[in-house]
Amino acid sequence: MAKVLEHLIRPQNKPVHHSAKALELQTAKEILAEVFQIRLSEVDEMIISRFEAREAAAKEDGLWPQEFLLEG
Repeated sequence: MAKVLEHLIRPQNKPVHHSAKALELQTAKEILAEVFQIRLSEVDEMIISRFEAREAAAKEDGLWPQEFLLEG
């Protein structure tokens, strides 16, 4: 948690080009990594796994997926 707080408190030398949602997601991922004492890549894997599990459960229920990807 100390790393996350340090990141939030210390002044940023570079201008921030991220949206508020992207910053919120990055902060949440850093908090999860700190709490579970894992790498950020493992947090990404956790999130992807959770999303895939929700999709699989929705398919079993016969519901529409949460998101669509339109390829052109």
